[in-house]
Amino acid sequence: MVARIRVGLVGAGFASGFHFQGYQRVYGIQVEIVGINDIDREARESFARTHNIRAFPTLEELCDAVDVIDICTPASAHAILAVKSLELGKHVVIEKPYTGYYGPIGEGEDDFRGDKFPKEVMLREAIANCDRILAAARKTKKTICYAENWLYAPAIQKEREILRKSGGQILWMIGEESHSGSHSPFYGNWRYSGGGSLMGKGCHPMSTVIHLKRVEGETRDGRPIRPAYVSAHVHEITRLKTFRDAGFLRKDYKDSEDYCEAHVTFQDGTVADIFASELVLGGVQNWLHVHANNHTTQCKISPIDAVDTYNPEEELLKDVYVTEKISTKQGWSHPAFDEDWQHGYPHEFQDFMESITQGRSPVSSSEIARDTIAALYSAYLSSERNGSDVVVPLDAP
Repeated sequence: MVARIRVGLVGAGFASGFHFQGYQRVYGIQVEIVGINDIDREARESFARTHNIRAFPTLEELCDAVDVIDICTPASAHAILAVKSLELGKHVVIEKPYTGYYGPIGEGEDDFRGDKFPKEVMLREAIANCDRILAAARKTKKTICYAENWLYAPAIQKEREILRKSGGQILWMIGEESHSGSHSPFYGNWRYSGGGSLMGKGCHPMSTVIHLKRVEGETRDGRPIRPAYVSAHVHEITRLKTFRDAGFLRKDYKDSEDYCEAHVTFQDGTVADIFASELVLGGVQNWLHVHANNHTTQCKISPIDAVDTYNPEEELLKDVYVTEKISTKQGWSHPAFDEDWQHGYPHEFQDFMESITQGRSPVSSSEIARDTIAALYSAYLSSERNGSDVVVPLDAP
């Protein structure tokens, strides 16, 4: 008998749209997107009409109708929605960033600025959010799927295969996600996004280097190699008095950084360097280089050069999608033949549905999610301390 899973989406924004499409490509399992919940009535009803699903006014009513809750809201709501959904007996998919710290509630709430707030408090509270989600999952014996698509990108999965079959030791990784600025209205406000470039973009390469070192350790010794400490710097380049605005970069960030660099040292002494920014024109730059003791792999996620096109006039390609956030279609470009595929989305949702039906942990697990949040907020604390090493708090008290 073919398995059947009913999914409910929470949040009617950009992420729910591509999650909806991702579920359509799952094979071997019957996946039904039953409906959507959003606090904005007009948004949820519009999404429901567009995708021919039901609009649910409350999370509780949606939970009554589904097996899985897929959380695509701003990250500030992830923890509370995940815990409530788990307590109602549902598996959960949590879009990145997994969770974080979004400011005090009550006294001092209106004066909160993430760039000025003590990062030691942020680290402690972000980890507490992670542990609340994990505790709810353990109690209810439900699955958490961390929606980190980089882990499923074909280039990264090929390196995973090479690493496992060659028995290699990763010595150094370096990776980046950058572009010219998010289109989300919530991005740039710490109260909704939990940080800037480091959180919103650096989470991708950070989760990936954590994943690959886990794979290495589990393959060779039966236990993961985890991040031990982090040093980092973050900057607010487009808010500098010396910044000259040419009109191509987004710069209306309230209290978060637009550039970061983080250096991770793992438990075995090997290292990784993560870069993320809002300062790069020409589309999204997603890549990871792996330098091992027996191989080197350059993982190109976006752009890739499988297709090269020269276009002499912008108007000729007005109805052709080229690639995410490219600012012009004139001249040479690298059109994405299947951007969702090269970014790992179909593989991600396939693994999530299989993990739920098979009762196993997904590749992008809650353990990777927790280590990622611990490393990211340790990096914020390091930057506050002028780049000094910060020990990554790995385990719940």
